[in-house]
Amino acid sequence: MDRITAARVFVSIAERGSMIAAAEALDMSRAMVTRYLAEMEAWAGARLLHRSTRRLSLTDAGDVTLARCRRMLDVADDMAVALGDDADTPQGLLRITCSQALAQAELLDAVSEFLQRYPRTAVDLQMSNRSVNLIEERIDLALRVTNTLEPNLIARQLGVCDSVVCAAPDYLKQHGTPQQPQDLAAHNCLTYTYFGKSLWQFTDAQGEALSVPVSGNLSANEDFILLKAAEQGGGIALQPLYSAAPLIAAGRLIALLPGYTPLSMGIYGIYTSRQHMPPALRAMLDILLTRFESKQRRGLS
Repeated sequence: MDRITAARVFVSIAERGSMIAAAEALDMSRAMVTRYLAEMEAWAGARLLHRSTRRLSLTDAGDVTLARCRRMLDVADDMAVALGDDADTPQGLLRITCSQALAQAELLDAVSEFLQRYPRTAVDLQMSNRSVNLIEERIDLALRVTNTLEPNLIARQLGVCDSVVCAAPDYLKQHGTPQQPQDLAAHNCLTYTYFGKSLWQFTDAQGEALSVPVSGNLSANEDFILLKAAEQGGGIALQPLYSAAPLIAAGRLIALLPGYTPLSMGIYGIYTSRQHMPPALRAMLDILLTRFESKQRRGLS
């Protein structure tokens, strides 16, 4: 937990008398402000605010803590000034989380470029498909592929994830090739665990949207597992194009339903605050954005 930021959040709440106003001033989500305040109260070992329906006010412990936080922030701000130009140089540890498939396809090359360009940095990369609490798990950047971001998240769209329906030649030889999305109901479709009863969504050549319920004998919470199962003839998979494209090019998977376009999703970088973004995080986001934009121009998303 960043105690300097927690102190800054507490001071902003005290000065503005409102958590909503503090969130707006700091360009943070309301949820992040609440968590920083809770951390500050845990650190102080006391309740710092009286909460009423109209306005927040300081407790006695809050008055003492406010004075101490202001002194601490003065020292922190003096430290930033003392660092001079060096303060804008990316340095230190950057903790990133994303799925294994996205890391292999997109992130690892970006991390290599980042570490070569900024030798005073380090990266801790954690593979996970679940939504994490960035503050509690001390994550600087989470990469997600989704179209349903929670409204209180601070996110930057980095690119677009196009998908493809695909299967191995052996599977299609045994079970036939679907000609339209409705045919998928008769096939073994490999599905993503978190979606429950999966609905695969498409747009046809006339721009009409349609959703098709699918099911099969294998579900997983990681794209990479479903991709390998499809490659081995286990069924039909809906996969990110960045994962499936090399196997399709090699003939180990066949792209299906050419007249129908699967729903695209956004690729987002999620972090805790725009206002207090470390130079290392800003540099990594810029590298990722440049890479995704370049791929999109070349039609590789």
